[in-house]
Amino acid sequence: MKYNFTFLKNILVFLFAISTGYGQEKNKYTVRTIAFYNVENLFDIKNDSLTRDDDRTPSGKDNWTLDRYTTKIENTTKVLSQIGSKVTNTSPDIIGLCEIENIEVLQDLVNHPNIKNKNYGIIHFDSPDERGIDVALLYKKDVFIPDSFNSHRLLLFNEEGYRDFTRDQLVVSGLLDSDKIHFIVNHWPSRSGGAARSKPNRLQAAKLNKRIIDSISKTEVNPKIISMGDLNDDPTDDSLKKILQTNGKKKKLEDGSLYNPMEKLYKKGVGTLAYRDKWNLFDQFYMTKSVTNSVSSSGYSFWKTGVYNPPYLLNQTGKYKGYPYRTYAGGSYAGGYSDHFPIYLYLIKK
Repeated sequence: MKYNFTFLKNILVFLFAISTGYGQEKNKYTVRTIAFYNVENLFDIKNDSLTRDDDRTPSGKDNWTLDRYTTKIENTTKVLSQIGSKVTNTSPDIIGLCEIENIEVLQDLVNHPNIKNKNYGIIHFDSPDERGIDVALLYKKDVFIPDSFNSHRLLLFNEEGYRDFTRDQLVVSGLLDSDKIHFIVNHWPSRSGGAARSKPNRLQAAKLNKRIIDSISKTEVNPKIISMGDLNDDPTDDSLKKILQTNGKKKKLEDGSLYNPMEKLYKKGVGTLAYRDKWNLFDQFYMTKSVTNSVSSSGYSFWKTGVYNPPYLLNQTGKYKGYPYRTYAGGSYAGGYSDHFPIYLYLIKK
């Protein structure tokens, strides 16, 4: 029995070193963090006559002053600086963002002292969204070299046949430490008017996303594609399971299928936002099979994913204790962070 226990202990130590990168193996692995964060209406304080941003101005309903904007930038960069740092001791290498108003707020983010020394680059296009909110990608310039990026328009029409303007889908391709990877940043149509009534819009968003992935796959053999975003749907909804045909189990992946590691978390009750005592996991990653290959294969492979929700991002008291600590709650300024928790995944390379 003594031999068996010793043997088991040695096996466990070895597996721990392999899976975490610590111990004698730690110098043989590089870990990169990919993050996504819905930052909850990060607007500047200026009134844009072309969008519905009147509420987020000093004279608007939200009384969106320079002090409040400055606090929002401070809070957001604090979060961005810490996601994934327990493993990598640094901020994420790639960050997808949504609910940002324009390039100016992105510049204020990357130039804030909390993350300025990380040398982030910005990729952003103005979307036709009625509220004026966009998606964007931040990347560490010394880690990722983008070689192409474009914005794909989602065309939606309401019941009267009029255009329903929403966010574009951002596609960025490049080299992550010499490994070719494609990133897609999403913010799919909301559930305004009810989940069932608005469902067709998210099905259309999923179809656009699938066309993008299929297009890349036709021009590149076994491409590494990671799609991320606030989908306003959970991992088990039709947009993911029927349109994109995602699978929550790596062992059941087939060529051309997509792996959604968030599905397992969702089934365990993990969420990124809460509404009426129900948690949703709208913020998700999903990826092509090639990203899930063994670490022994060339380039980066998926390791694990999670929701970043330290205590300071949670309401500590009251009716909504444990919910995300928001910037605005019930129409009043709360001074928090966002109504969503950010998500992250680790890529590992031997």
